[in-house]
Amino acid sequence: MSITTHRMTFPLSADDARMLRAGDQVIIDGEIVITAGMPTHERMLRCLDGAEPLPMDLQGASLFHLGSFSREVEGRFELLYLNPTTSTRFNPFMPRLIRGLQWHAVGGKGGLDEHCAAAMQEVGSVYLSFLGGGCTLLSQAIKEVVEVGWSDMLVHYRLVRLKVEGLGPVTVGIDAHGRSLYAEEQQDAKARLPELLAKLDAERHQG
Repeated sequence: MSITTHRMTFPLSADDARMLRAGDQVIIDGEIVITAGMPTHERMLRCLDGAEPLPMDLQGASLFHLGSFSREVEGRFELLYLNPTTSTRFNPFMPRLIRGLQWHAVGGKGGLDEHCAAAMQEVGSVYLSFLGGGCTLLSQAIKEVVEVGWSDMLVHYRLVRLKVEGLGPVTVGIDAHGRSLYAEEQQDAKARLPELLAKLDAERHQG
């Protein structure tokens, strides 16, 4: 089966997102926002409730669950590497954030649940799956730290806007039309479970 690869400028628009299909690969140029923090997601929700202003413009952003290691050199924030973190941790927060901030691309590793997929379908958004353990490859794409938000938080919890070039390839794990490769894998595994259990039981009795 051939794989379609797109090289696209981020942040994505809703039309860009709807052009993609589950299984496609994407190479990212442009600007993305990253964080690996659960407290960060909670704080963004509080911002939607009016508790405080967002530290940067996140409307229409492409936000990815990417952890980072950084340092400050002569007052300059220097990001040394990127590595994906598990998105399923953020399932409770993502539907409202996707809808409220009109995010047309999100991602990380491990996927998101059906409630998130429903919000993505409404907004026109895709989930992009990053290579787990692909720190060296991903980090080579960093070109510039554009903006850092919430410097009062731990470094990997901060919101960091980056300019990247050639980030990826990443895989469209959930598309804007409701198809989720993660859900399909789970359904396939569930369908095969009785057969696997029967086989194990037969082997046990043979032994």
